[in-house]
Amino acid sequence: MKRAFVISQEDYEDLSHNVFVSLTLIMLLLFAVFYSQIGGESIDVTYFVINITFNLVATFVQCALIAEGKEKNTLRGLMLSPASTLDILLGKSALTFVTTLVLIAACAFIMGYNPAKLLVILLALIVSTFFYIEIGTILRLMTKTVMEASLIVIPAFFFFSFSPMLLVYEDRFSIIGLLDYLPNIVLIDLAHQIEASAGLGSAWVELVILSAWALVMFVCMGGTCDSVCLGARYVRRKYCDV
Repeated sequence: MKRAFVISQEDYEDLSHNVFVSLTLIMLLLFAVFYSQIGGESIDVTYFVINITFNLVATFVQCALIAEGKEKNTLRGLMLSPASTLDILLGKSALTFVTTLVLIAACAFIMGYNPAKLLVILLALIVSTFFYIEIGTILRLMTKTVMEASLIVIPAFFFFSFSPMLLVYEDRFSIIGLLDYLPNIVLIDLAHQIEASAGLGSAWVELVILSAWALVMFVCMGGTCDSVCLGARYVRRKYCDV
């Protein structure tokens, strides 16, 4: 935990000096204000903003933090250090996790969203945050430059932000019905059930689906990070050790 905390501190310093990321966070708040002013009190509009927040903060900021570390060679230093893969993952994800939940809470407050079963919604949001952070980590580790990382995030952003709009064509194209199992759409369905006075006993299926997505992405993220760390440590043993 001490190693993870030190890594998070370094990320905080990088994030505080990153103007582009700061503008992205401010833009999300303005986005929430805009929709609240035009009467965006419905569940679908609220979760449209929340899903965009997931993609721009949990995925993009996570991607940007690792890109920053790769540019400054701090990520390579971590991989060559005694820090384990879990230490690196925890440290690189802690700041993004907290920032995502704070931004979602701020957007929900601005839009006047007050769920009936706050604990169930909070649990779903936490699991969803893990999922999007894992997506951001995987995408960044698969790329070599900051430019590649910025481009590879775009398809994920549009897919997980705007895919609910495709559901209107579900009657015409049966394959679109598979989108109902995407985590962003499952989260919206869960929110609708909560507004219909459903409790944890009725929403457990959606929570299981969200947890399954997060678990699968965690395994993929761990495998990707392990391969990168092992490669870096192989280079250290071969060329650096005496």
